[in-house]
Amino acid sequence: AGMNGTAIENFTCIIFNVSFMNCTWHAGKTASGDTQYFLYWRTSQKEDFTGCQHYIKDNCGRHTGCRFQNVTIENKRAYFLVNGSRSGQNIQSYKKMIMLYKIEKLTPPLNVTVNCTEASHHCEIQWQPPRTSHVKRRVCFKYEIVIENK
Repeated sequence: AGMNGTAIENFTCIIFNVSFMNCTWHAGKTASGDTQYFLYWRTSQKEDFTGCQHYIKDNCGRHTGCRFQNVTIENKRAYFLVNGSRSGQNIQSYKKMIMLYKIEKLTPPLNVTVNCTEASHHCEIQWQPPRTSHVKRRVCFKYEIVIENK
């Protein structure tokens, strides 16, 4: 239900620094300036939806995103629902399911060391895997090294 074009658009989420997640969206094309959106989510269809605690707001005070802390990825799906309210108008709701591991932005590798020997013209580069809440095996990571001559 709700007028066409009032549901949010461009909904996207990213997980960073292991357990923080930001979700953002744009207001619907036909949603008026006094439309307010509300985000709810859950990680299982057996759970109740939980409302956003920390909204990101635009200059007009409209909710355009949400910040989450202590998100655990594991192999979880997340179910998102964004609905809206405005006096006298029904706002279309928006639903999306996201596999959380697919939206994680990994931290850089840790403890990177470089040892070069002038005599042999060789360099040895070592590092530890990035911090993550769900990848337990080191072989799951692929690395790319870019070497620039200066």
